[in-house]
Amino acid sequence: MNLQALVVCSDDKIIRALRRVLSDLEIAVEFCSDADSAVRKLTRRRFESVIVDCAEPDLAAKVFASVRSALCNKRSIAVALIERQKAVRTAFELGAHFVLYKPISAERAQNSFRAARALMKCERRRNARVPVEIPIALTGDPGTAQRKAISCDLGLGGMSLKLSRRALSSGALRVKFELPGAEFSIECAAEIAWDGGGSQAGIRFVNLSSVQRDHLKSWLGRHAPAMETDDPPAPCKLTDLSPGACYVEMPTPFPVNTRVSLSIRLAKFESQAQGVVRVMHPEVGMGVEFTRTTEQQSIQLEKFIHNLKTSKVQPQLVVEPEGMNDSEPTEAEMQAWAESEDRLLQLFQKSTDLNSASFLNVLRSQREAATLKAHAAAASV
Repeated sequence: MNLQALVVCSDDKIIRALRRVLSDLEIAVEFCSDADSAVRKLTRRRFESVIVDCAEPDLAAKVFASVRSALCNKRSIAVALIERQKAVRTAFELGAHFVLYKPISAERAQNSFRAARALMKCERRRNARVPVEIPIALTGDPGTAQRKAISCDLGLGGMSLKLSRRALSSGALRVKFELPGAEFSIECAAEIAWDGGGSQAGIRFVNLSSVQRDHLKSWLGRHAPAMETDDPPAPCKLTDLSPGACYVEMPTPFPVNTRVSLSIRLAKFESQAQGVVRVMHPEVGMGVEFTRTTEQQSIQLEKFIHNLKTSKVQPQLVVEPEGMNDSEPTEAEMQAWAESEDRLLQLFQKSTDLNSASFLNVLRSQREAATLKAHAAAASV
């Protein structure tokens, strides 16, 4: 089934341009010219993307608010159509994931919507469920007894469960299960996504390793053949690297809070790292904080950074989205960035106080200072 997009716009010229571009990308489109019609559709139907012309700020605010409040569209990818460099921050504050500058050009729109489509596919796949009943083992805080449950359905982001007794208690969980027909088990942290108030509940997987995610994605693909194939990974150029983060230039960066996989591909090796987009500048690039919550991820990250630093040729660096995080960075995470000695992470933490040009100027200054320091160290040897 085609991805579905709702376009809220009354400008005929923009509508014609979007119709052509989205049709080429095999995205089915429905158009609305007013906010009330859009809100009614958003409360009744699922759309993978909602595209809003922000020429009328009140209309845009009403539609974006409806996207976030409608249960079936909370995870829709929101795109704001705005005047160049005008109201970018406002669009993101309203809930937009991507912005597309007017006047709409076919090339710019195609690039932007390719990135949006890749994320739309991730979110659809994450929300897709395969009905399956398998035994599940749940453990809570240390010292608590293991609980047994039966799954009702399974997806890339989590599963729903049938419980033999009272509902799950809040707090940290670990889940373990074996995939039917596969010699592989999944064990990871989890959290309660919803509580049915009795014998049913839903859990969300937390920090699946890349290996576990790949196995689960492959299994779901075999048992849910209607799921779309991944789009080709997006090429990017690495400009800044630290032990905890990197900045990459690319024409269509992914939104803040997107989980991404970064891969270096050279003739003799390939290494991979996971991260979360913390800073995004439309049509320029994005800042990614590396994640290493498991020993395996830490090893992969160390290998990734080593290969980047020691490669004598320009590596092929590609980035793929893995879906959107469910929550914003916590205050504790923000404080950890501020207290970190990692200057790149510190800059990410300050990004909310800087416009795009100011951020990039500071980034360039840090890069030049690091280069001078490296040259000085080499000269003293």
